[in-house]
Amino acid sequence: MSMDINAQKRASAERAFAEIEDGSILGMGTGSTVDMLIEKLVGQSRIRIEGAVSSSERSTQRLREAGIEVLDLNSVGELDLYIDGADECDPMGRLIKGGGAALTREKIVASASRRFLCIIDDSKEVSQLGAFPLPIEVIPMARSLVGRAIVKLGGHPAWRQGVISDNGNWIIDVHGLDLADPDRIESAINQIPGVVANGLFTQRRADVVITSGRWREPSAG
Repeated sequence: MSMDINAQKRASAERAFAEIEDGSILGMGTGSTVDMLIEKLVGQSRIRIEGAVSSSERSTQRLREAGIEVLDLNSVGELDLYIDGADECDPMGRLIKGGGAALTREKIVASASRRFLCIIDDSKEVSQLGAFPLPIEVIPMARSLVGRAIVKLGGHPAWRQGVISDNGNWIIDVHGLDLADPDRIESAINQIPGVVANGLFTQRRADVVITSGRWREPSAG
């Protein structure tokens, strides 16, 4: 019998837990699967991590509730390991992230880490990115400007009303964008004035993908 979604997420969190070394400082992502990893860190005696750099206020709260010290990235420098989920993941380890509006800090912490473990369930694996709407964090005054530029790229932008990022910005979700070449699209969106970050993780993709507990090193390309 196949595992349900929660069991798949928990299996991935437990497999990632096995990669954490005693005394390490982790980069910690955001989302339900990461929440399960934080729960796993509580009350265990095999390892005692020194602290964690958090990618969101949500994860910061959960880490502190778990008794794990939250550290400032500026004070710790390069991290050995970053663990986070994804909304979509292709065979090359390229991702769409940002369903929880934490994409900017997630991208920063991932870029500051030597190794990026992406922990997901089966539903997040895709042959090509793009079914999940692409989140973009924008400066509020630039929302319409960015939206018009996205239309020129072939996408259909929708303002995620009522959502404000941890950085005080707005989120645009882009539907229908052709992501056959996600590397090019990530770079093109980054050049639009007013864009803080977009949810394509192609330049800093996952080094390892753990899907329902199964370990996979993405193909090159």
